[in-house]
Amino acid sequence: MKNKNILVLGANGKTGSRVIERLQKIDEAVIRIGSRNAAQPFDWENPATWYAVLHEIDSVYITFQPDLAVPAAAEIIQQFATLATNLGVQKMVLLSGRGEKEAQLCEEIIKNTAKNWTIVRASWFNQNFSESFFLEPILAGFVALPRAEALEPFTDANDITDVVVECLLHDHNNQTYELTGPKLLTFPEAVAEIAKATHKEIQFQAVTLEEYKQMLREYQIPEDHIWLVNYLFEQVLDGRNSQITNDIEKVLGRKPTDFETYAKETAKTGIWNAINV
Repeated sequence: MKNKNILVLGANGKTGSRVIERLQKIDEAVIRIGSRNAAQPFDWENPATWYAVLHEIDSVYITFQPDLAVPAAAEIIQQFATLATNLGVQKMVLLSGRGEKEAQLCEEIIKNTAKNWTIVRASWFNQNFSESFFLEPILAGFVALPRAEALEPFTDANDITDVVVECLLHDHNNQTYELTGPKLLTFPEAVAEIAKATHKEIQFQAVTLEEYKQMLREYQIPEDHIWLVNYLFEQVLDGRNSQITNDIEKVLGRKPTDFETYAKETAKTGIWNAINV
C-alpha cells in the first residue's frame, strides 16, 4: 500500500496537534507539519510559504486561524484550495464550525475546488476550558460569561481528532459531518462539572455581552480577538446549535465523550490544580 503524504495545518492547535500524534502511529501515513514554526514554515498570511508545504502532498487537514468567520477567510481559503488542487492534492478535510454562515461559505469553496473533500463541523470544544480562553478564569475560581442560558453540546477534541483521522485515511468523500457531544449543557452547568471533578469552588456569574467585551478590554485583549468572541457569543450561541447529532457514532462506531468524563479525566492531569479557593 502506498504511503499517504498528509499535511496537517494548525499543527500546534487543539485538534492539529492531536491529529499529528495519531497519524505518527500509523505506518501508511507520512506527516508534514504545517505551522509557522515548522522546518518548512506555513503561514496563512503569507501565500509564498504555501507551495513548498503543499508539494507532493496527497491529503490536507485544514484548520484556519483565527476562525473561518473572519472577513478575509473566504478569499484566503479560495486561494489555498486552488493552489492545492493544482498541485495534485487529492483530498481536503476542513474543520468548520456549526451554525457559522461565514464558515459555510468557506465550506462551499472547498466543495467546489477540491478533488475530494470532507467537512467536519464541530461544536464548542470541551478543551476550551483546559487548553484555551476559559482556562484562566477556571484557575481563578471565577468565571463570568454572557449567554449563560445557552445550551451547547460541547464536543471533545479527541473525538474530533478521531473523526478527522478516519476521514483522512479512508473514503468519507463528499460528506459533511456535524460533531456534538452527547448532552446539552449551559456554561454554568459545564463549570459546575469542573468544580465537581476538582472538588474546588468555582463561581459563575452571568454578564451581558457588552459587559464581557468591556472585561476583555480591561485585560487588554486585542480588538480582533474581541470581535471574534463577540461574533461567537452573539451569532453562534443563539440557540441554533442546541441540537445533538449522532455523527461521531456514525463515523467511529462508538459514543462521543460526555463532558463529565472529560472533566474527570482532565482533573487527573492537574491542569486545574491552581484554582484559588
